[in-house]
Amino acid sequence: MKNLFNARDLIKLFLIAIIMPAASSSNAQQIKPTGSGYAPANGTKVYYEVYGDGKPIVLLHGAYYTIEMNWGELIPELAKTRKVIAIELQGHGHTPFSDRKLSRATLANDVEKVMDYLKIDSADIAGYSFGGQVAYQFAIQSPKRLKKLVIISSVYKSEGWVTEVTGVFKKMKPEFFANSPLQAAYDAVAPDKTKWNKFLEQMIALAGEPFNLGDDNIAKITAPVLIISGDNDGMDKIELAKTYKLLGGGVSADLQPMPKSQLAIIPNQSHVSLMKQTKTIFGYLDSFLQ
Repeated sequence: MKNLFNARDLIKLFLIAIIMPAASSSNAQQIKPTGSGYAPANGTKVYYEVYGDGKPIVLLHGAYYTIEMNWGELIPELAKTRKVIAIELQGHGHTPFSDRKLSRATLANDVEKVMDYLKIDSADIAGYSFGGQVAYQFAIQSPKRLKKLVIISSVYKSEGWVTEVTGVFKKMKPEFFANSPLQAAYDAVAPDKTKWNKFLEQMIALAGEPFNLGDDNIAKITAPVLIISGDNDGMDKIELAKTYKLLGGGVSADLQPMPKSQLAIIPNQSHVSLMKQTKTIFGYLDSFLQ
C-alpha cells in the first residue's frame, strides 16, 4: 500500500508541476510558425510546425506533451538562426490517435517520413524525455539522416531511470490524468477528443514495458551527441556515466583529444523543472550545434 501511495503521489506532483511549463510558455516571446500541416507517415499522419530559417533541427517532445508545452520557450531562441521543425508524435496534440501499434522504432520512422515530406535530407535532432528515446532510436536506424543528436533528460533503456521512476511507470492509470493540464492541452487541439483514454492506455502500456535499445547500438552512433540531465531528474547517474562512456566520453582530455560528444548535468533540477531552464539549455544547445 505504501508503494502505491508513493506512486500516485509522484504522478500527482508531476501533473501539478507540468502546469508551470505551460504557464511560463504563455509568457514567453510568441512567434507564429512559418508553416504547419500533416505529413503522411506509415499509415497515419503526423502534425508538424516549422519556424525560422537556416540549418534544420527537429524537436521531439516528451510523453503527453504538445509542441507548445515542451518547446514554447525554446523555439523563439532557436528560430533566430535555425529552421526549426517541431513534431507531435502519434496521438499527441494535433496528431490523431491511431490503433497502429506504438513503438519507438515506428515513431522514429515517422520522423524520417516528416523529413521526407519537407525535403530535408539530414538534420540535427533534439528530444526530451520520451522524445529523447525516439531520438536515440532515430540515430540507430537512420544514421545517414542525422547530423547531431541532443538528448534531454532521457534514456535508451529502462535501467537508465532510478527504480522509483520505473515503479511509477508500472502503476500509472488513465484516471490519474483526469482533469489535468495534460488533458486540457489535449482537448484544446486534438482532432478527436474522445480518443483521450485510448491514447493514455496506449502510452501507459508502452511505458510499462521494459526496453533496451542496446549498448552496442549506442556505441555505434557516429554523430556527436549532447546529453543534458538534471542532477535529480530521475536518471540513474551511474548508468548515465556508462552511456557517456559508450559515446566516447569520460576520458582525460588533457592526455588525449576532447571527445566529440558532450555531457551537461544541471544542478538543482528535476525532470520537469529542467525544461524550464530556457537560457541554460539554449546556451548548451547553441554552443554544441555551432
